[in-house]
Amino acid sequence: MRRGSLIAHAVLALFALLIALPLLWVLRNSFVPEAEITRLDLPTAFTLENYLKLLVEDRFWRAAANSFAAAALSTLLAFPFAATLGYALARYRSGGQAGRFLILLLQLLPPIAVVLPVVGLFQVVNFTDPMGGLVIAYAAINLPFLTWILIGFFERVPVELEWAAMADGATAWGAFWRIALPVARPGLAVAALSGFILAWNEFLFALVLTDADAATIPIALTNLQSRHDVPVAELSAGIVLAALPMLIAVALLRRHLIHGRTFGAIR
Repeated sequence: MRRGSLIAHAVLALFALLIALPLLWVLRNSFVPEAEITRLDLPTAFTLENYLKLLVEDRFWRAAANSFAAAALSTLLAFPFAATLGYALARYRSGGQAGRFLILLLQLLPPIAVVLPVVGLFQVVNFTDPMGGLVIAYAAINLPFLTWILIGFFERVPVELEWAAMADGATAWGAFWRIALPVARPGLAVAALSGFILAWNEFLFALVLTDADAATIPIALTNLQSRHDVPVAELSAGIVLAALPMLIAVALLRRHLIHGRTFGAIR
């Protein structure tokens, strides 16, 4: 191996270690008693008490179920609209550059700028369902995000495939449904998972719109803390449980994600 390649691999390994070290430290803290959190040497004992207390006493499973329901339903609600809008913007240039700029502007809006108007709107229409309100809010957040991602993927679908389908008698909708969507399937998987993660990790809307029964994982983790106490070991266990579904989803969809990231790079 050449010296330059060896140095490059060493630098990459160092960066990988710097990224992984905090994650490994959180994983370590989730399995040790609270009294040993501050010790820098190897722990003297490992325990599952942090996970048991979190799941049984603090009912973390309910927050996980709420997060999954809100993230999944909001992604399913926003995805059909994002797919058709992204396709229209990519293939027919609907709205022109102004339309794309509006999508980007909506995506860049900070949640704090819209959370109070959303709450006010729900109050005006007397909509008091916390989970329903959270799903609608997350779908609204996901719509420009998913649309912006899907524009790029649909632009990489060769338009000649759709022309060939329409020459054989397919309508524009048929070409979209039978050609564009299947060809862009890796990109759809990337977009869906990205939208799910965005909703899974969201904090501000969940804080404002939900009550104790509809609290999501970020709210449940926040509620573990008090003014005088921060249970680091239990919080670490909660972080591990919150990250685990995402790691499983990435592992299961890895082939689609890799294909989606490189989709259209080579024709």
